[in-house]
Amino acid sequence: MEQETEAYVSKAAALMACVLMTLSYVGILYAPTLILRLPPPASLKHYLIRRFICAAISSIISLIFSALILPWQAAVFPLFLTSLMYAGSMVLKSLLLLNSWTTDMNNSGGLSLGCIKIVLWSLRAQMFAVASNILAWRNFVVAPLTEELVFRACMIPLLLCGGFKINTIIFLCPVFFSLGLQLGYTVVFGWYASFLFIRTGHLAAPLIAHIFCNYMGLPVVFARNRGLVSVAFVAGMVAFLWLLFPITRPDLYNDRTNNCRCLHGYCSWN
Repeated sequence: MEQETEAYVSKAAALMACVLMTLSYVGILYAPTLILRLPPPASLKHYLIRRFICAAISSIISLIFSALILPWQAAVFPLFLTSLMYAGSMVLKSLLLLNSWTTDMNNSGGLSLGCIKIVLWSLRAQMFAVASNILAWRNFVVAPLTEELVFRACMIPLLLCGGFKINTIIFLCPVFFSLGLQLGYTVVFGWYASFLFIRTGHLAAPLIAHIFCNYMGLPVVFARNRGLVSVAFVAGMVAFLWLLFPITRPDLYNDRTNNCRCLHGYCSWN
């Protein structure tokens, strides 16, 4: 049963602040063109750099003051939990990688030192390609970090202080995000990210999950002539639902929940 707490700010004020942060986050992204009347960027690279700077400014405005402590379990446990939803995807990627390695070994006459060197060189080349790709920085660093700072780290404590119930907040925060960006999958992920943030009390949990989901894309449910992928997906989802609450128990992430004062006692989920 959810605990009713004294509201330190009115619900109207909390909602208005979240709306203003949403408008700030989206508006600043378009400020160089619409407000500052700067000329269009000369290339995609310059365009994304401009967006990165705007997103950073918006995050600083929304953040104001933040203290972030990152225990290892706040990153590892949510990452493991999130990966269960992608069991089918990881099985498919593993099968494709195995087929590729088998083909390479057959072409080179079996497993040899030269074949191993080729594989290692290919992995090294892929890592450098990702590190130098500005779209990868956007998808795996800038977007997850700025979005989680604004829509989780700033909005959720404000709504909690406003007296909103946990279930309402988990539903509400992704709605603010969808007002500024997009609907569908992002709303479902937003519910999950808000759940992780409130349960663990650490921004690292939704941030790591966000980066991982951006990398993996949509979960693979089935693949032609590969029934193992569907079996892995179903097994992963069953394990995810089974572990969702046990692996996000607040006492795993906060060792002082008996006399909890953080977020007015919400970390204990009484």
